[in-house]
Amino acid sequence: MSVIFGIILFSLLILIHELGHFAAAKLSGVQVNEFSMFMGPLLWSKQVGETKYSLRLVPIGGYCAMEGEDEESDNPRSFGRAAWWKRLIILIAGAAMNFLVGVLLMAIVFLPVKRGVEPVIAGFEDFSTVNGAGGLREGDRILSVDGERIYVQSDFSLILNLNGGETHDLTVLRDGQKISLPGFRMEKHEVTDPDGTRAMRYGMNFSVSDLSVPQRLRTAWMQSIDSIRMVRLSLKMLITGQAGLRDMSGPVGIVQQMSVVAEESASRLDALLNMLYFGAFIAINLAVMNLLPIPALDGGRVVGLLLTTAIEAVTHKKVDPKYEGYINGAGMVFLLGLMAIIMFKDIFVILKR
Repeated sequence: MSVIFGIILFSLLILIHELGHFAAAKLSGVQVNEFSMFMGPLLWSKQVGETKYSLRLVPIGGYCAMEGEDEESDNPRSFGRAAWWKRLIILIAGAAMNFLVGVLLMAIVFLPVKRGVEPVIAGFEDFSTVNGAGGLREGDRILSVDGERIYVQSDFSLILNLNGGETHDLTVLRDGQKISLPGFRMEKHEVTDPDGTRAMRYGMNFSVSDLSVPQRLRTAWMQSIDSIRMVRLSLKMLITGQAGLRDMSGPVGIVQQMSVVAEESASRLDALLNMLYFGAFIAINLAVMNLLPIPALDGGRVVGLLLTTAIEAVTHKKVDPKYEGYINGAGMVFLLGLMAIIMFKDIFVILKR
């Protein structure tokens, strides 16, 4: 069931993305020739006015085909003849819809959560050394670590682990004032848990408090913003070599991970909420990734739109859209190739288990 849920989730996120483009195009007066869910051979279609609505065989992707989107058109309602700001809104509308859905799913996930952990220090273990003279104190709210804001409590250990080392730049809120602790030594100690397992700990305990409905919604929002930051951190790890192709997952790998999380959940409700959290995280990631300035993605097309608009404003000559089409076509080939490699990698990993 979790696999089916994952497939349906991806399909809905793609449909919602394309609906964003579709709604923005219709509201902007741009002619939409076809709105299709999925790709490949046609299964069903219906013509309603100027738009054909289609359902296709391969449950991957979908599209909103607008008149004059990738070629010159004399139609006064073509995409290329719309005002540049209308085209900009149409291009970013898909990502905006994904982000809004992601935030909504986050709210659904966190509304049942009655208690939450805050990045506020409740106390220290006897072995802790981070609370010495000039160190952390009980009641400190962790605001940032190494310049990265702490949106939710889990960010604290995440940023520390990503940056490595024992010294870090901390900023805390103490008695209403911001206190900076530059080059602060965050020393771990080996401890034995009651079940006999050994772990490395800082010896800090964080506050657990009851959450009102507004606080739950705020937590959902902060978690959404944190998901945006995770995209940046992930890209940074890829660029610096901290992560590679083996660490990347496509739809197959993500659905498999969702299945594992669902099976390990304590109850059906927990399994549903965990999968919805995955859905929220994926929706927000899709929104951000789609706006990256990469050819074939909406972000690449936004950059192309802004460049051609600037060139046309200066030269008073229209730029032939076929050149942008060539660039986007090359980008699409690259992205499809990368997706295929990641998909086969995910399948190989699953078969090895």
